[in-house]
Amino acid sequence: MAEKIIIATDKAPQAIGTYSQAVKVGSTVYLSGQIPLDPKTMTMISDDFSAQVVQVFENLTAVCEAAGGTMADIVKLNIFLTDLSHFATVNEIMSRYFSQPYPARAAIGVKQLPKDSLVEMDGIMEL
Repeated sequence: MAEKIIIATDKAPQAIGTYSQAVKVGSTVYLSGQIPLDPKTMTMISDDFSAQVVQVFENLTAVCEAAGGTMADIVKLNIFLTDLSHFATVNEIMSRYFSQPYPARAAIGVKQLPKDSLVEMDGIMEL
């Protein structure tokens, strides 16, 4: 197996468990799930769904940059939502962070997320 390089930045929330913000193996970067925590205070930024989605994308952006890439390098994005009725809002906000060609994507409805977040995202980057 190729060497694993751990990616970490203080511009995204620190891991709140036994995981790394991202791991690079070869030219592939595996991005851990991000929830809408403010990286400075490690608290939820808001109860507002749109604000949470924006913060998650900002956190992912910071980790992508720490890995030497950008959001455009994400080839697979997984979105976890506690309420799938918010999917149109996710699409609208996602269009601010991505342009064509878009990454492959999954949207999954879940009962609960860490710290009662309304949204979490993880992904895979190819550099």
